[in-house]
Amino acid sequence: MIKILLPIAALLCGIALLLLGTGLLNTLLALRGSGEGFTDQTLGLLGSAYFAGFILGGWLCPKLIRRMGHVRSFAFFAAAVGISVLVHVLLVESPVWLVLRFITGTALVGIYTVIESWLNTQAPPERRGQIFAIYMAVNLGSLALAQQLLRLDSPMGFGLFALTAILVTAALMPVVATRLPQPVIGSTAGLSWRRLWTAAPVACGAALLSGLAMGGFWGLGAVYAARMGMDTPQIATFVSMVIIAGAASQWPLGLMSDRTDRRLALAIISMIAVAGGLLMALLGQLGQWLLVAAAVFGAGSFAVYPAAVAHLIDHLHQEDILSGNASLLMLHGLGAAVGPALAGWLMGLTAPLALPIFFAVMFGICGLYALLQSRRGADKIVDEAAHYIPMVRTSSEVLGMMLDGAESTDSEHVEDHINDIDADTGLADNRSNANDSGH
Repeated sequence: MIKILLPIAALLCGIALLLLGTGLLNTLLALRGSGEGFTDQTLGLLGSAYFAGFILGGWLCPKLIRRMGHVRSFAFFAAAVGISVLVHVLLVESPVWLVLRFITGTALVGIYTVIESWLNTQAPPERRGQIFAIYMAVNLGSLALAQQLLRLDSPMGFGLFALTAILVTAALMPVVATRLPQPVIGSTAGLSWRRLWTAAPVACGAALLSGLAMGGFWGLGAVYAARMGMDTPQIATFVSMVIIAGAASQWPLGLMSDRTDRRLALAIISMIAVAGGLLMALLGQLGQWLLVAAAVFGAGSFAVYPAAVAHLIDHLHQEDILSGNASLLMLHGLGAAVGPALAGWLMGLTAPLALPIFFAVMFGICGLYALLQSRRGADKIVDEAAHYIPMVRTSSEVLGMMLDGAESTDSEHVEDHINDIDADTGLADNRSNANDSGH
């Protein structure tokens, strides 16, 4: 394990520090904005601006990275995030924050792209599965731990913003000091959404609807907890509970997804998220019971998108897998960009309880649609059945590492459910083509 980690330790350390800072910032801004009197609609728009930046970054940042190189790009994007963090507390105005959230979302995609493309080329092919698992663990662990930093100071002060800027700046140090050779980023054109829908309508619906719901959670989950009377430490625990439960549920739900009709599995997973949303609405003012509801919601909601990815791969030919996943990622991102604004509007129009009900409705539609599709006949697999792979939505570069990692895991017969996509899916040919083009 040490031999695996040493070459990429700088990259993992950099992303861990960065996510500690940005994970703290996401919740901090929701609490500070609420304390400054921002309306729920405004707070929702802040979340939407962030994910809109994410979408732009997916198109713009690879071009910038090819022009500047990985190290300088990472420094450039991290500096943009660090500056944005400090301007938030210097200019507490909603229009300014909207622009800053858009910039942050764009820059973070650039950072993810730098790290993931680097890992893609530095990880030995036979170790890709382990590297992918470690990278996902660092992502989720850092996001969960970041919430606990809220306990250190009041969101209404300067201290937590300063800490966020320090963490983002510190993330620069291990990355810019690395001596790893810099890879070249290729381009992956996405499939048209019409072809995507024709191939796997359930995967498309699940990606869009989970994006709507999860965008609402990341943008407004902390606001909802505050409206329910939780103090800052309790809010930190609430958000952490969703993340930790989401990470813990990936293995058993992934196993179920691999052993049954994927559409039926998506319906069951979605209904777990629905149950969590309804429990959040019913138990919102019952203190510790809200944490139980948060755990149920996290357990289901974090598993919907990876199950949708696996279902899509089931229905694509080998040459379309990477481009199809890139399009699915974009579809999820569009949902995440709309979700916070829509959920914030509903909260402002009615009450804070509209947020968990919004979650339940989105995942309920997802589950019902998947169930109805499962009753239309046996699921037709194009080539080889894919396997559920625990993951979070980052950049399109993670798709190559995810799929390559699953393939190499299969070759070693490692039964850790960061499983395989058989070597005969032809991804090796795709990697060879990528190498020929400069990777």
